[in-house]
Amino acid sequence: MDGVQNVHVTMGSNKYSTHERAKHDFYATDPKALEVFPLLKELVDVWECAVGQGHLAKVLQKNKKLAKASDLIDRDYLNTQVLNFLEYEGKWHGDILTNPPFKLSNQFLEKAMDTVESGRKVCLFLPVRYLEGKARRKLFDQYPPKIIYVSSERLGCAKNGDFDNYPRAVAFAWFVWEKDYKGHTELTWFN
Repeated sequence: MDGVQNVHVTMGSNKYSTHERAKHDFYATDPKALEVFPLLKELVDVWECAVGQGHLAKVLQKNKKLAKASDLIDRDYLNTQVLNFLEYEGKWHGDILTNPPFKLSNQFLEKAMDTVESGRKVCLFLPVRYLEGKARRKLFDQYPPKIIYVSSERLGCAKNGDFDNYPRAVAFAWFVWEKDYKGHTELTWFN
């Protein structure tokens, strides 16, 4: 691989990647990302809707914040309800927090904003590069994030939950929306 290819792979582009994406785009989040999340204590009745193996749900449960855990696939997390979040048709009275499959992140945001009640939070753990793109700009105009917490250290997401063999080459942030918020987006850092 030449230098240009290395840059593309490091930045998360699949253009030159020789590695297959994880099945169902499953990249488990380092629990530390939530343990140091400044808003953790403010969250109420959280639905972790792409729970995977429960890495974030366990932190929520420990902090008495977890109300529901679901995923498209049962990956043996104790309390997982198997369902496709994008096909859910009800309303949710609490907050939603997850690391969505990146290729479906826009759809997860739209579904979450449609699902929560006014004033509730939607917190998505996403690469900082999620800020880019004309289509996403239109989405941000419709749903402006209230605050974006950029991690000041590299926190990783492990392909298929394999934390022993994952690089920390991508910068991540917590993107936080509040239903019906129409102000400016605040940008800050955590950890």
